[in-house]
Amino acid sequence: MASRAKPAAGALSHLDEKGAARMVDVSAKDDTAREAVAEGYVAMLPATLALIQAGGLPKGDVLAVARTAGIMGAKRTSDLVPMCHPIAITGVTLDLAPEGADRLRITATVKTTGKTGVEMEALTAVAVAALTVYDMCKAVDRGMRVEGVRLLEKRGGKTGEWRAE
Repeated sequence: MASRAKPAAGALSHLDEKGAARMVDVSAKDDTAREAVAEGYVAMLPATLALIQAGGLPKGDVLAVARTAGIMGAKRTSDLVPMCHPIAITGVTLDLAPEGADRLRITATVKTTGKTGVEMEALTAVAVAALTVYDMCKAVDRGMRVEGVRLLEKRGGKTGEWRAE
């Protein structure tokens, strides 16, 4: 079970001893296989989800475009999140599937072999895919909501495995 306790003083690795922001030095770490899985949802009207499934939106295949956007987002994470290391990603998969009549569930799995994990890449992939769904469907449903973007699990590195509650 994941802890929600307050971090100990000095536990924030992206701050130096004076409190200034820094990119963590990972040069001494060993290369290990790493994987992260994230999820998120786009809540929408049932009619919007039906249009997505039927391919009835004028901008094209929403699921294919969102999947591609999520992959591109994972690859660009270090350009978007200032303290993220550029990572040689070895694999990204995105799954987009209806959940109930009014939600689309997005999951991303990102893999690498390297000195730092891919949690941020998996989260970014989900967020960019969700924003793409919104962009492609906003003409028919401006009330959509991106919800619940979170890390589900990570493997590899010094801290090993972690799973969300």
